Amino acid sequence: MKAGALRLPAAACFAAALLAGCASRPTSAPVVERSPSVLNAPKPPVAQVAPTPGAAVAPSGYYQVKRGDTLYSIALDHGVDPRDLAQWNRLESPGRLLPGQSLRVTPPEGEPAVQIGAARGAGAIDARPIESRPLDNRPAQPSSPPPSSAATKTEPKALRLPYSPENLALLQKGGEPQQQHPAPPTARVEPAAQPPAKAAAEPREAEGIEFVWPARGKVLTAFAEPTSKGLDIGGKAGDPVVAAASGRVIYIGTGIRGYGKLIVIKHDNNFNSVYAHNREILVKQDQAVARGQKIAELGDTDAESPRLHFEIRKSGKPVDPAKYLPPS
Repeated sequence: MKAGALRLPAAACFAAALLAGCASRPTSAPVVERSPSVLNAPKPPVAQVAPTPGAAVAPSGYYQVKRGDTLYSIALDHGVDPRDLAQWNRLESPGRLLPGQSLRVTPPEGEPAVQIGAARGAGAIDARPIESRPLDNRPAQPSSPPPSSAATKTEPKALRLPYSPENLALLQKGGEPQQQHPAPPTARVEPAAQPPAKAAAEPREAEGIEFVWPARGKVLTAFAEPTSKGLDIGGKAGDPVVAAASGRVIYIGTGIRGYGKLIVIKHDNNFNSVYAHNREILVKQDQAVARGQKIAELGDTDAESPRLHFEIRKSGKPVDPAKYLPPS
């Protein structure tokens, strides 16, 4: 009985210890059971937008090159001649621009920008005497007639007459010819002022520049910056493209993606006009063109159908051409 009594408490103690061990075990997996790669894995970083080249603000008059920029696209966006841009920055290889590179886009000091076009209107003429005398500050004294003198002779009166046979005969006879008085001038009747012509029939002026439509056709796409920087004018391949205003050709070529065969004309007052997607170009670099002169043939280079993409830019910034073109 004693031996059995001793076994029963020992078994009860073992069961109680086993139950206590199970009750103290944590519910989560122990640390030793985790994979080392999971424990040492860094936390996912917070998403950040990586800075792009050219995001820094360039100094005034300079531009930082971005990926995809070309010398011609930068010149077009700033309204300058690509050759001037290369000269200002002393670029030996204009086709190799690096993102982040800083370029001067305004003329250096002492080199004024060239304005294209003739001066409009003449200023008032300022007439000045060659010699001027100092003003006399003394008040002017009224002039009095010279005193009469008894010795002053008033007769005979000398007459100066134009030569004619009649006057000569009268003088020889001792007679006094009759003076011929000119007839009083008749009043001049000024014609009535004509009313000015309707503005709708004339081209609109953009700060002294008169623009005309560069092509005849339906407007396919209107100006809607930044998606559309100009007008798309439909037509047939080979239709004439004319200069919208007088100026000088500063660029021809295919150096700007999406424009095809391109012409850029520089006008006065910092205006440029752009003609894209041409089939044939009929002008040369640096050529002076007149308003309405044929400069190209309409085409579909870099376009889905024959059309002319036309832009007007002020200091390189696109503006709505419809505000400067006459009503169609």
